[in-house]
Amino acid sequence: MPLIRDWFQRYFADPQVTGLAILLAVGFVTVVFMGHVLAPVLASLVIAYLLEGIVGYLERRGCPRWIAVILVFVVFMVALFGDIFGLIPLLSQQVTQFFQLLPKMIAQGQQLLLSLPEYYPNLFSQDQVNNLVSALHVEVAQLGQEMLSWSLASVTSLIMLGMYLVLVPLLVFFFLKDKNRLVGWCKSYLPQERKLIVQVWREVDFQIANYIRGKCIEILIVWAVSFITFYLLGLQFSMLLSVLMGLSVIIPYIGAMAITLLVAFVAYFQWGLSAELAEAFGVCVIIQFLDGNVLAPLLFAEVVDLHPVAVIVAIVVFGGVWGFWGLFFAIPLATLIQAVLKAWPKLPPAKEPLPLLKRWGIRFLPGRQRSR
Repeated sequence: MPLIRDWFQRYFADPQVTGLAILLAVGFVTVVFMGHVLAPVLASLVIAYLLEGIVGYLERRGCPRWIAVILVFVVFMVALFGDIFGLIPLLSQQVTQFFQLLPKMIAQGQQLLLSLPEYYPNLFSQDQVNNLVSALHVEVAQLGQEMLSWSLASVTSLIMLGMYLVLVPLLVFFFLKDKNRLVGWCKSYLPQERKLIVQVWREVDFQIANYIRGKCIEILIVWAVSFITFYLLGLQFSMLLSVLMGLSVIIPYIGAMAITLLVAFVAYFQWGLSAELAEAFGVCVIIQFLDGNVLAPLLFAEVVDLHPVAVIVAIVVFGGVWGFWGLFFAIPLATLIQAVLKAWPKLPPAKEPLPLLKRWGIRFLPGRQRSR
């Protein structure tokens, strides 16, 4: 069709554009069909991006790269084993306690729901509350089945975790040690004319590196502040909730809302409708507000701004396609799309009058128009 041919010639006439489109298509297909298999590689890339900034800093200070890589990798391994033997057992204990108390929490929440028609008869009817309670029973039963199936598959999960603990450190070390060789190997498979690809990659590489480093720092700060606050308030599961608070920054807007409701749910089970519940809810909202309006702008000042609608759409689309990694990389992937659209060559629109007006003999003159 002439319309499709004209569109293709307009946007794909340049061989560099075609090469970029093929590269993006290959990357998308790889992520969709092999994303779960490549999860250790992706996790290693994220960690390598994080540590590369420290290695580069030591190199700029005159330290040879191989020494900088060894020093940074040793510190990384010490931190990793510290988390394995210090943090993970505590989190596992609190997760077990939480699910043991979850039926009592749900029962207490149901009692609150059943009392709503008594206190707010104009807003809630007994039938509405009964239907809501029945729906909660169904959801809880499904959650119990999922937890049972997860526990039955725990042996497989432990084996996978063991593989991750072996593969990820090895991959991180070689990504740092042989960075230049790996980058050169990738470049050898790119076309000779790759100015457009290099332009997009430089911007995206800069954005992804800043995003990963800034996001990890943000997670640690929110986690530490939340733990100290929850511990001082005496909130149950303070370590578990603070870790979830830190991880919630990965999913903008949605993560903050979900963890705030979870904190309020735990606080209500512990204290009921009291001032302590209001304090826990209030500090959670304040931490989220300061994170979104003070901390995040400071950490991501050099990251390309994206409209909130673009962020939410990226989370929904990439999270649905790629799971956790799609949620984590939603903003960098949206930045990639923005960089591609910005670098994509566009032909200027035709300046000639419309054919219909030409056939009528109408000409446009500066400041006025007239007909023959």
